[in-house]
Amino acid sequence: QVQLVESGGGLVQAGGSLRLSCAASGRTFSSYAMGWFRQIPGKEREFVAAISHSGSTYYADSMNGRFTISRDNAKNTTYLQMNSLKPEDTAVYYCAADSDYHPAYALPRRARSYDYWGQGTQVTVSS
Repeated sequence: QVQLVESGGGLVQAGGSLRLSCAASGRTFSSYAMGWFRQIPGKEREFVAAISHSGSTYYADSMNGRFTISRDNAKNTTYLQMNSLKPEDTAVYYCAADSDYHPAYALPRRARSYDYWGQGTQVTVSS
């Protein structure tokens, strides 16, 4: 069983930055692919970024280089650095883990590929 706990959300002005953290339990964290998603009420969960156990990354096109995903396997933590935030980035941000990921495959971008989820952290960007 894996537990994921996000932190670092909050209220920020447009153009500002936030760094989200996702702390994971479980001894096999380093083998998992990790992802960040976001969701606003009434809409589907949207893929933001993913990172493999070795640090390969993939981003949604809409992030336009403003977001950076990283991980520290020694600390069982995944991060999402968000810069140049816009009001449309307002959402609940979730981290997720794919325990079945294999490096021969592309990094997972669909929510259904992930089998563990955190509770989410609210990010609000004011104009």
